[in-house]
Amino acid sequence: MRDLRIVDFLAELAARVPAPGSGATAALHAAQAAALLGMVARYTTGDRYAAHAETVAAVTDETDVLRADALRLAEQDATAFTAVTDAYRLPQGEERDATLARALAGAAEPPARVVEAAVRLVELCEVLLPVANRNLVTDVAAAADAARAALTTARINVEVNLGGIEDERLREELTARLSGVDAAVSAADGIAARVREEITR
Repeated sequence: MRDLRIVDFLAELAARVPAPGSGATAALHAAQAAALLGMVARYTTGDRYAAHAETVAAVTDETDVLRADALRLAEQDATAFTAVTDAYRLPQGEERDATLARALAGAAEPPARVVEAAVRLVELCEVLLPVANRNLVTDVAAAADAARAALTTARINVEVNLGGIEDERLREELTARLSGVDAAVSAADGIAARVREEITR
């Protein structure tokens, strides 16, 4: 997936094939959020921003890691969902049920990790916004919105798999990993609102 041109990825996304789908899209939302924040951080350097150099450098480094991680999660999501569709094709019986339960558990993991990455990306938006180059604050808002899309899309991709996971402890663990989504969505909305207020003064 990482080597596809955008036009080819979108053609695959639109095709009648199991993957990539919304799970991979959630991960790419997170990757775009990370990339936007990295760009803003790289424009927030030099003497004018010297007082915030350590913070900006930390944001740059972490968003680069999150961007690479999110791209890997997009690929992992596509692979995991293909395992689910393969399991559905097996003959009815206990072996199919067990295989499907394992596949659904596996399919829930990449979007759960996307949620965690996106929560962190919203936090990094909040860190960067007060010190960012003011010419690029709209890009911080765009990053927050992209992270918001990652959060809500990834959450529903975890939730859709929960019903088929037989391990109650795993279901509870996955549900707990979603517990911060609403707060992070609210924070992302707040970032966008603050930017809109700033640019319309």
